[in-house]
Amino acid sequence: MSDHALWQNRLYVVTASATVLFFLIIGIVSYFLQKKNPKWIGIWASIKSWVITSPILFIFVALPSPWPLIFIVMIAISGAKTFFRMTGMYHRSWFVWLTYVFIIIQGYSIYMGHDRFFNIMPMIFLACTAVIPILRNSYTQMIQFIALSLINFIIVGWGFMHLGRIMLWDGGPLIVLYLGILFEFCEATNYAITRSFGHTKPINNISTKFSLEGFFGSMFLTILLAWGLRHMLPDRSEIYWLSAALIVSIIGRLGGLTLSVIRRDLNIKETGIFIIGRDDILSRIDKPMFAAPVFYFVYLIIQGIISI
Repeated sequence: MSDHALWQNRLYVVTASATVLFFLIIGIVSYFLQKKNPKWIGIWASIKSWVITSPILFIFVALPSPWPLIFIVMIAISGAKTFFRMTGMYHRSWFVWLTYVFIIIQGYSIYMGHDRFFNIMPMIFLACTAVIPILRNSYTQMIQFIALSLINFIIVGWGFMHLGRIMLWDGGPLIVLYLGILFEFCEATNYAITRSFGHTKPINNISTKFSLEGFFGSMFLTILLAWGLRHMLPDRSEIYWLSAALIVSIIGRLGGLTLSVIRRDLNIKETGIFIIGRDDILSRIDKPMFAAPVFYFVYLIIQGIISI
């Protein structure tokens, strides 16, 4: 990734300005609609949050290296902290701090280009967590603590941190922004379609926000947006933007539903507010936690860098 600030890139400036303007216009429309129709209240809450925070996110991503990577590490640590609070492990300090340290090490390995070390980090993390019961001379609930810590590290510290790996590619910051826009657009359109037309809900015990109408409708619209924003990708070939849209729509949705399973099992909805009026941080990064590593390796396979 270049050491120069991304705001010197004309393509970035145009994209960032257009995106913020889009959120502003949609925010104004949804503000008036939610006063007339309660179904728009959730959409207004979502758009309101992004009207406020999208400029901040664009600024952080545009900073010179390594600040965007540091920003991703901070988000990952915050997500891991939320997961520990959600599962009641926040006061198990040995496991908590070990996870934080390993996320920081993941960020450092990305910055230094130690790809092989990054890939085997989950196994090293598992070995280190297995040592904790021995050092503490305790066995009570340790299997549960080890398992939850490993799940936390894999999906947040390893899965989400693939965005940092993508950042280091040629044109990587724009790719991350591209994926981020697709993630949020897919989520917003799924929510809107489900609230308005979603009658087929095959897994309503897991999520009432998922419907087949919303899933396929948001996928179609996300594919259209991926095509419309394909100029943000280093290669505008069909296979790149189409694979990105499908990964965001399918794998990203799987990530959201997986977190819903965990929340339902724990009998909790959320653990705080990340963005004004919009759930906690895990609700905002549950899609890239699962989709980012898939996109990373699919992209490398398409380029012929790695083979199946």
